[in-house]
Amino acid sequence: MTAINAIAEEGPIAEAEALNDRLAGLDLAGRLSLVSGLGGRVVFTTSLGIEDQVITAEIGTHRLPIDIATLQTGRLFAETLSLIEETESQYDIHIHRFEPEKADIDAYAAQYGLNGFYESVEARHACCGVRKLKPLARALEGAAIWITGLRRGQSANRAETPFAEYDAERHLLKVNPLADWDLEAIKAFVSTNGVPVNPLHQRGYPSIGCEPCTRAIKPGEPERAGRWWWEQDETRECGLHVAEEAAAIAAQ
Repeated sequence: MTAINAIAEEGPIAEAEALNDRLAGLDLAGRLSLVSGLGGRVVFTTSLGIEDQVITAEIGTHRLPIDIATLQTGRLFAETLSLIEETESQYDIHIHRFEPEKADIDAYAAQYGLNGFYESVEARHACCGVRKLKPLARALEGAAIWITGLRRGQSANRAETPFAEYDAERHLLKVNPLADWDLEAIKAFVSTNGVPVNPLHQRGYPSIGCEPCTRAIKPGEPERAGRWWWEQDETRECGLHVAEEAAAIAAQ
C-alpha cells in the first residue's frame, strides 16, 4: 500500500471504528435499522444458515431497505434451495440469486475435474473462487455496506469479529450484527419468532455450505468442523471473509 492509499483509507477505517462502538450498545433490530439508514446501497448476503435466517427475519419483519442476496453455487443441498423459497414467502421478500458463470465452471472442471477440490487446497480454493467469490463480487457491486452473519463463536478464526470493519479490498463497510450472539441465543430467537430454518440443522449440521463440502459434526466438535473436513487447517475458510482471497478476485 502506498502512503497516499494509506491516508485515503484512514477516513473509512475511523468511520468503521466509530460505527463499531455505536452498534455495540444496540439490539439486533437497532443495529440493522441504524445501518440501513446510513446511506448508500446496503446488501446482506445469506447462506440460509440459522444465523442468517435471524437477520433475514428482522429485515423482513421491519421492512428495512436492505437488499438480500445469496450465492446459489450450483452445489447446494436441496433443503437449502427449498428454504430460499419458503423464506421469501414467509417474509414477502425477494432474495437475489447470484450464480457462477458457466465458462468459469467449465474451465475449473477442465483443470481440476468437477470434484477436484478433494485433491488439494489449491483446487478447493479455486472452486470457492469460481462458485462463491466471483458471484459475491457481482452481488456487492455498487454496495456501500455489506452485512454478514459472522459470529465470534463460530470458530477460533472468527473469535475477534467486530460489529463493523472497513473492507479495504472491496472498498465498503462490513457489518456483522450478530458478532456477539452465541448459538443458544440464535436458537431462542428462532423458536420465539417462528423463523424457518434448514432441517439439516436438526441432523447435526450447524454450518451448511455446498453439499459435497459439508458433513454433520461429531459430539464436541466446533460448529464449523464439518466444512471441508478433509483438510487439516483448523482455520479453513472459503475465502469470502479472507482479505487475500478478495484481493485476488479483484485483481482478476
